[in-house]
Amino acid sequence: MDRQVEVVSVFIAGPGGGNPAPIVADAAGMSDVEMQAVARAHGHESGFVLPPPPEAPNCDFTLRFWVPNHEMSMCGHATVGAVWLLDRLGRLPRDHIWIATQSGLVEARVIERGEQGAMVEVSQPAGIVEPLPDPEPDRDDILAALGVTADALADFPIWNARTSRVKTLVPLKTVALLDGLRPDFSRMESLCERIGSTGLYPYAADDLAGRVFAARQFPKSSGYPEDAATGIAAAALAFGLLAVGAVTATEQPIRIRQGFAMRRPSEISVRFRIEDGRATGCWIGGAVRRDDAENRS
Repeated sequence: MDRQVEVVSVFIAGPGGGNPAPIVADAAGMSDVEMQAVARAHGHESGFVLPPPPEAPNCDFTLRFWVPNHEMSMCGHATVGAVWLLDRLGRLPRDHIWIATQSGLVEARVIERGEQGAMVEVSQPAGIVEPLPDPEPDRDDILAALGVTADALADFPIWNARTSRVKTLVPLKTVALLDGLRPDFSRMESLCERIGSTGLYPYAADDLAGRVFAARQFPKSSGYPEDAATGIAAAALAFGLLAVGAVTATEQPIRIRQGFAMRRPSEISVRFRIEDGRATGCWIGGAVRRDDAENRS
C-alpha cells in the first residue's frame, strides 16, 4: 500500500540528535506485514496511527509500533513523535488526548507550542522495580556482556524496572565509563531473555544535584544494536532512581541524556505525577523535529 511515511527525530538535544521515528499518520487498513515492512525499510522503531478501538469510545487514536524484527507493545519516542506530527497536521481534536496501545491507555498532552511545533508529553504508569532473578550470576553475565568489571559499578543495585517494558538498570561510576562501553552484542538476546528484560540500560550520574543522568540502551532483539533515545527506559530509570534515593518524588524534571556515544545527542525529560506526596506515574517528553535527511532518502 502507498502510505505517506513521515520521519521525525524525537528527544533532540543537539545537531543530528534524537531518535528517528517513521510515522504513518493514517495507517487504517494496513496489514502487519506492511507495517513491519516500513520498520525494516527505515531501520527504526515505527509508529502507526489508527482509529480508536470500538471498545474504547472515549479514546482518540490507536497507536501500533514495529521494529524491524517484531511488533512492540509501547514506544515512548514514537508516541511523542506521532502526537507532534498529528498536531502539525491539524489532526489533534484537543490538547489532551487518550491513545490506545497494546500496553493499555496512554495520555498525551501538548504543554506548549513554538516555532518548531508542539512540546508533547505522554504518560506512563508508576514503575515497578525488582531484583534480578539470580542476582550474583546475572550481574557477572551483564558485566561480561558490557565488557567491564565490577569496579565500574556505582554503589546502587542492578535492577529490573518497568513502566511498560522491563529494562535492566546498570549503574556505572562515571559518564566516561558509560561512553566507553563496547558491548558484546552477540550475548544480548540470550542474556536479556534469561533475566526477563527487553534491554540493558546502563547509566551514570552526570549532575546528581541537578537530576541529570546519562544512559545508553542496548535492546534485546529489535534489529539494531543501540537506541539513541528510549522514553520507556528513561521512565523505568526514574523509578529506579527513586527507589534507591538518588532522586526525590517531586515534579522537578529528571533529564536523561542518551545517544551521545552514537553522535545522536538526545535528552528525555521525565516528570513524576505526584498525588498525596507519592509518585503515581510520570510524564515523558522532549523536543521533536522533522528529520529532513531521513525524509529525503
